[in-house]
Amino acid sequence: MAEILFPALFVLMALGLPVAFAMAIAAFLALALASDYPDIVVVKEMFAGLDSFPLLAVPFFILAAELMTGGAITHHLLRFAAQFVGHLRGGLGHANVISSTLFAGISGSALADAAGPGAMMIRMMEKGGYGRAYAGALTISSAVVGPIIPPSITMIIYAMQDQQVSVGSLFMAGIVPGLLITLAMLATNAVIARRRGYRGAGARPGPAEMLRTTAMALPALMLIVLVVGGIRFGIFTPTEASVIAVFYALICGMFLYRSLRLRDLPDIFLRAALISSAVLLILGAARAFAWVLIIEGIPQDLAAMIIGWNLSPVLFLLAVNLLLLVFGLFMDPLPGVMILVPILAPISHSLGIDPNHFAIVVIVNLTLGLTTPPVGALIFVVSGAANLPPAALIRELPPFFLASIAVLLLLTFLPILSTWLPAISGF
Repeated sequence: MAEILFPALFVLMALGLPVAFAMAIAAFLALALASDYPDIVVVKEMFAGLDSFPLLAVPFFILAAELMTGGAITHHLLRFAAQFVGHLRGGLGHANVISSTLFAGISGSALADAAGPGAMMIRMMEKGGYGRAYAGALTISSAVVGPIIPPSITMIIYAMQDQQVSVGSLFMAGIVPGLLITLAMLATNAVIARRRGYRGAGARPGPAEMLRTTAMALPALMLIVLVVGGIRFGIFTPTEASVIAVFYALICGMFLYRSLRLRDLPDIFLRAALISSAVLLILGAARAFAWVLIIEGIPQDLAAMIIGWNLSPVLFLLAVNLLLLVFGLFMDPLPGVMILVPILAPISHSLGIDPNHFAIVVIVNLTLGLTTPPVGALIFVVSGAANLPPAALIRELPPFFLASIAVLLLLTFLPILSTWLPAISGF
């Protein structure tokens, strides 16, 4: 079946079919043409992949992010970030990076990060004298922290594939790596801004104005504390946290910021439903695709081959990095997690690699695939938002991509960056 499964997948994706449909159709063709299994098995496996209580957190976190965006939270986060760094050389670029990091603590999605504060920052940076392609490339690169800083949809899916980790431990493990990526983007922006002469956005605001701006942004920032703190202290599960986040976002938008009205809710619910449907459809199709791989024995053969190489833990992680970087060129993070983690995670455990450390290496690596052609989703989202051809954005991406790779290598060689917070938090 593999001789049909993989060619069908790549041909369908090359034709421009969405990855969810490409995986489902490839699995269907493999079963129909090269096995005795009934075709209905594909549908059964897709439903089985979605029959999970923890998955309820995904649509609720997406809805919470949409409510926060509709409740003017993006505007307040941008002002909060800009007041600290906007006056520096390259200040609007710094504000872009910091606002993406703050919004990551609300959305849990790189695409939402780029489409929300990122789209607004591109317009602001262009008015401030930055090249539009550069502003778009910076937005793409800083949005990578979306699935790494909690809450993270990718981490929820990962925890379902590897029983050695929990959603709470991954949330804690992602904080330091996410901040390291933020620092790397800030440093890269500072170097490029100095080289190109990008200046700050004026004088720093006075203490009174900074206090008012911080007070307006504080309710949004508290959502991060509420979700992570509640899970850490066992007050509620990640799924319950997602529901609480929705009600908190409603209260903030309707009563604190007063920018969210009842007539806005149907459109917000519709957008959240469409995004959730797309995510869940990918997960269901990935489950069917992975099932075909399993009955074909490919994961078992691949695992046996890797074990036969007798790699040390460091060499194994470097090999995994190379594999995932190539895989990320053609596949989004969510199906990547569902297909590869059941194969690679048991091998990493047998080599004594900390489960949280391995999880962060995998998640960061696959997330970088969102910034690489030909399938990098962030490139196309920002291309539409900035009204730029993808090629113009791709030309500006290499410095930021290299900075991200440097952070990935740092995370690979220094496990403590991923394991320290979960350890002191009791996970």
